[in-house]
Amino acid sequence: MSNGSNGSNGSDGIESRLKEDRRFSPPTPFTFRARLKTAAEYERLYKQSLEEAETFWREQTTDLVFQRPFDKFREWLLPHAKFFVGAKLNITESCLDRHLTTDARTRAAIVWEGEPGETRTLTYFELHREVVRFAARLADLGVKPGDRVAIYMGMLPETAVAMLACARLGATHSVVFGGFSAEALRDRINDCEAKVLITQDGAWRRGNVVPLKKMADDAVAQSPTIERVVVYRRMTHELAPVTMKEGRDIWWDDLLTHTPSEEALARAKKPEGFDAEHPLFILYTSGSTGKPKGVLHTTAGYLAGVHVTSKYVFDLKPSDLYWCTADVGWVTGHSYIVYGPLSNGASCLVYEGAPNFPDPGRFWQMIERHGVTILYTAPTAIRAFIRWGDDWPNKYDLSSLRLLGSVGEPINPEAWIWYQRVIGKERCPIVDTWWQTETGSIMLTTLPGTHATKPGSTGKPFFGVHIDVVKDAGKSCDANEGGKLIIREPWPAMARTLYRDDARFKSAYWEQMPGVYFTGDGARRDQDGYFWVVGRIDDVLNVAGHRIGTAEIESALVSHPAVAEAAAVGKPDELKGQALVVFVTLKSGQTADEKMKKALGEHIDREIGKFARPDQVRFADALPKTRSGKIMRRLLRDVAAGVTEARGDTSTLEDLSVLAKLRGDEE
Repeated sequence: MSNGSNGSNGSDGIESRLKEDRRFSPPTPFTFRARLKTAAEYERLYKQSLEEAETFWREQTTDLVFQRPFDKFREWLLPHAKFFVGAKLNITESCLDRHLTTDARTRAAIVWEGEPGETRTLTYFELHREVVRFAARLADLGVKPGDRVAIYMGMLPETAVAMLACARLGATHSVVFGGFSAEALRDRINDCEAKVLITQDGAWRRGNVVPLKKMADDAVAQSPTIERVVVYRRMTHELAPVTMKEGRDIWWDDLLTHTPSEEALARAKKPEGFDAEHPLFILYTSGSTGKPKGVLHTTAGYLAGVHVTSKYVFDLKPSDLYWCTADVGWVTGHSYIVYGPLSNGASCLVYEGAPNFPDPGRFWQMIERHGVTILYTAPTAIRAFIRWGDDWPNKYDLSSLRLLGSVGEPINPEAWIWYQRVIGKERCPIVDTWWQTETGSIMLTTLPGTHATKPGSTGKPFFGVHIDVVKDAGKSCDANEGGKLIIREPWPAMARTLYRDDARFKSAYWEQMPGVYFTGDGARRDQDGYFWVVGRIDDVLNVAGHRIGTAEIESALVSHPAVAEAAAVGKPDELKGQALVVFVTLKSGQTADEKMKKALGEHIDREIGKFARPDQVRFADALPKTRSGKIMRRLLRDVAAGVTEARGDTSTLEDLSVLAKLRGDEE
């Protein structure tokens, strides 16, 4: 693994670029209404969260529902931690029941829009009712506390209902992203030994029907632990014909027509309290070995983390309509569509389809039509918006927006500036957030009414996060010195283990840098305490003795007016050790030719230095991405090295044809 010392060894160009220090203070009207208004307030709370952690978390979780309070805040025996020890709770009481005696009872919990354009709204009262009804029926299907239930659905209100119903019964849910193949679904079901699968007949994606039930059938045929399959009817039979297996499969609506037993109804109406460390969900994330990792999150600590981060990072107000554009099949959807916002009584917009269907104005049209106030999306989506042109967002009234957010990967400064200028109209603060599936909740960010923001920096540590940038030996780096991003102490929302693979949990996260959690990312902390995450340590290249972070190369390329998106990777080179290969997607109307390659090389010369000029520039209509929008650089490294077959797990890849085309392109 790379030593992560980005920008050292004579890389003066990178150092000068990394030290770019544009600042944007929070707009005064925003700060006036913000939950936190000054840096001094942040510093006071941050200090308390580290030095008086129990007091901090007790105060910050007073609005959550505990059936039994905790005896001890934390127990820590490397690498395992427990939080809120001795507490009992049912997470759905914090997300649903507690709102029924407040003004939130009639507030929209979920505002849903389907890709064809239909809309539906569930208030907190209605969402609670649907969760209770479905939980009672699941109980009658035999679902008990500790059972695993797989959920393979698209972006529907019923997906959240299914998750919450499982949690209400104490069943551990494992949501499998609806873009995964039957093989990927099978592997995840079999690893967690799920008892029930909840799916739907089909889902819309760019005007086409994704046959989820057909893929579910293929998976379940090789999944012996599945006893029942519940199918939600999203389509007409003509659009999504399905085969129902008698004795195993049941339609969602038919299940709800069954009168539940008294015992099941009692369990659903007055939910049991579970131990603070009761497993809430298993979420699988791709591993470098090709075997997905089942990240296990428990209940009280996870709830505390997502509840408090949602409250402060998004500055949630009862008047907000908050839109996180992630899929619920990823951790962002779990934490910041379902559990975090609902525990705060927020109104959440949920959209079923693609951002460019039927045209690239779909997001902006929805913001105008629904009056969205908070938008939380990914840098990859932002770069796609840039590529499609300013005319699309400029056609719509975006004046309802008051806060913008970024999640998923480092956002390059040029994309940040575009987001702030074109979408936020220079009046919306941007919260850039760094966190991971394994961390459960946001770890680094700027608080929107408190901190000045710096394009490209993910900000400061969130409350309770003892984070650092260190050298190989574990010593803290100096200001503006690149190193490894680590977390020194456990935090409430952290993953407790990898399901059925605790040895891998220890080796992957706690033994790379002994005694601390190693994030796998490279970073630096500047003179003001702001963190700059530059990407995975294994995305730092050693080119002829120069340490070059691929994130800096990509940011430099995207700052060229012709470039929409770029990915930089290394390939083995006998002379240099590694040669630098960049894959570039140009904006509409630009010409991919030798002249453009030369122009981009010269641009790198100016932005970083001649030592960083790419050995190859390869143009691509599209880059290989997961459905969540992350570029799969591992696959690009294989393409650059001439590997003809994909290695490792490719089940998250959105479009295999992109990869095939890249392999077939001539230099």
